[in-house]
Amino acid sequence: MQLSTFSFDAANGWSPSAFPPLDSDRTLVMVYAAPGYIDNPQPISDLYRAYPRSRLIGCSTAGEIAGPEVNDGSLSVAVVRFEHSDVEAVSAQIRDAADSHEAGAQLARQLCRAGLRSVFVLSDGLHVNGSELVKGLAAALPADVTVTGGLAADGDRFRRTWVIRDGKPESGVITAVGLYGERLRVTHGSRGGWDSFGPERRITRSNGNILYELDGKPALALYKEYLGERASGLPATGLLFPLSIRKQAGESRQVVRTILGIDEARQALIFAGDVPKGYLAQLMRANFDRLLNGASLAADQAKGDGQTSGPVLAVAISCVGRRLVLGERIEEETESTLENLPPATQQVGFYSYGEISPYTNGSCDLHNQTMTLTTFSEA
Repeated sequence: MQLSTFSFDAANGWSPSAFPPLDSDRTLVMVYAAPGYIDNPQPISDLYRAYPRSRLIGCSTAGEIAGPEVNDGSLSVAVVRFEHSDVEAVSAQIRDAADSHEAGAQLARQLCRAGLRSVFVLSDGLHVNGSELVKGLAAALPADVTVTGGLAADGDRFRRTWVIRDGKPESGVITAVGLYGERLRVTHGSRGGWDSFGPERRITRSNGNILYELDGKPALALYKEYLGERASGLPATGLLFPLSIRKQAGESRQVVRTILGIDEARQALIFAGDVPKGYLAQLMRANFDRLLNGASLAADQAKGDGQTSGPVLAVAISCVGRRLVLGERIEEETESTLENLPPATQQVGFYSYGEISPYTNGSCDLHNQTMTLTTFSEA
């Protein structure tokens, strides 16, 4: 496996003087870019022309991760040419959240053939129910296939996100990459670090990713009570106070949900993933040290046995809410992941509207407010 990572920004152009000569049928090019590049796609077009045989994927972000750095207005790029593993990329259109399950199943059916080891998925971040997308993928894939990825972002604006399809950035698109071969090594890790507070309430009315009532009370009104003066900044300020949900009291498995939008008319909250009726929900708030420790734990989990001797690509996908909370300390998070991964690791990634990863070693799910890592290498 050969690997090169580099970046682009308008002031300095491309960081290498020439693109690494790694184009092949087994090459994967990942591009994580500031949202504005949908209106100025020339750098993406440059990559598409430079790597005509390769599979090129990418999406818009709320910050681009390049090694230990977090940038804005840039492109963070990884080019990996596998020696023993095959790569396939497919895409699906998505108009709204109701299409999510079928879109996931459609992508999985296109990728499902002998030797499939891993699926990495990037989705439009505003028109999708991430939970249903994951369920659709899982329903059509073998149980031993690892599924990871994330939802595209638009900073804290929540207006327009995009994913690359056929070399062009487009809204309303999901792209998935299938990786095949016995010598492929894929690891993953996902951890949060938020503190729960306030009473745990029962979800009494919901529909998919839309929450209408908690304990029989309008969800939006109740949420605004907790936010106080911050409520005027919704949905962006909702990133600072995500919701933890679990099936029943005493269950240790919890997933976190972040608000993507609000519906004043129906007094509802719109989340990135499912908020099932009957589940218990509790508000969460940031703890700086625990957020940073969560990033380190995710890297420890993704490190695997640590025996890899060749290059390792680490794709870090962290939530925009973590970036807003950590502020100027944000690079402590990306530094801590690199410090806890194998020495030969090169890191790219982005700040997202949702992270897709297995829950520890179990089934895959849509997470929010986590640092999620996927590593790719070959034995």
